[in-house]
Amino acid sequence: MDVFLGDISWETSYSLPGEGLQPRVRADLSLDWPTWSQTSYRSWSIGESPDELPEVVIEVALRIQRLAERPAAESVLAVLPAESPSIGAGSLVRSSTTIEEVHNEDANDGVRWAVEATYEGSISLDESLLENPASLEPVVEVLTGWISSTLVRLADLPLVFFPPDPPDQSQRAGSAGD
Repeated sequence: MDVFLGDISWETSYSLPGEGLQPRVRADLSLDWPTWSQTSYRSWSIGESPDELPEVVIEVALRIQRLAERPAAESVLAVLPAESPSIGAGSLVRSSTTIEEVHNEDANDGVRWAVEATYEGSISLDESLLENPASLEPVVEVLTGWISSTLVRLADLPLVFFPPDPPDQSQRAGSAGD
């Protein structure tokens, strides 16, 4: 929560089952409920007509990491749609795709590569969603299904990956007795 501005944010990451702590593909999901939208909701909840209906801002960053070779951007973009399926009244639009080249001085494996595509949009909370919050479940199902299927398509690309970094001794020693 931003204590100065009042915006509420929630962030989490998802990866495919079995990927471990350093997944090859990952989705980072951010939801923001801006102050103006909270005010709009409060107005609606006490029976006033707000100027704008509330909305939740969504950002999804889809990432392929631990790549041993520079990926061909065309092959990655071929499995990334320009926008998500309809999520409520709108969709998430791909705003950018970045290819990273990471040099790690301490590693013996040299250069690592990563690709990240960001999708942005919002879910407008219309009258039907405000009156029946359970009706938001199909909207969330579309979002989660789209993220899952896109992660699978990214993982299926014929790319060369470095193995995960081994955990350091302190992590292994701490987890052995848990």
